[in-house]
Amino acid sequence: MDNKLTIRDVRTEDAERLVEIYAHYVQNTAVSFEYEVPTVEEFANRIQKISAKYPYVVCLDQDKVIGYAYAGRYSPREAYNWTVTTSIYIDKDHHRKGAGTLLYAALEEKLRERGIVNLLAGIAYVEEEDEYLTHDSVYFHQKMGYAQVARMMTVGKKYDRWYDLLWLQKKL
Repeated sequence: MDNKLTIRDVRTEDAERLVEIYAHYVQNTAVSFEYEVPTVEEFANRIQKISAKYPYVVCLDQDKVIGYAYAGRYSPREAYNWTVTTSIYIDKDHHRKGAGTLLYAALEEKLRERGIVNLLAGIAYVEEEDEYLTHDSVYFHQKMGYAQVARMMTVGKKYDRWYDLLWLQKKL
């Protein structure tokens, strides 16, 4: 891990940089099932809405944001109040430098403080990797202690191809 990397809470003014990071995944991969890159304003609204209730952190290399992670509500039903979904995106040029591990460690610490017990990650999946989707996210989450608990077959279509959705879970 690079000791230059630091973690801090997201700020609304990070929206433009976060859109730059996320745009790669929307436009070039099946990692995100969104077809259109959100506007900076829309992303700023997402940041405000999510961070009002759940942790949302960014990773910086020097002063540049290179990744982000956040938790979100799994279900509005009260019985699920101890379960969240997690999401993480790293700048395409900063993979395998430790940012993801640092982001998830910070996110998990904040979630523990809030009494969260279950983390769920929905991950696009295809049996054989293609030019739009690798198994990197699955491997990363497994490395972080997540285990597969469900596989929904052919639920997302992007680039005229069908993708599965894996649900991985981690107990804090």
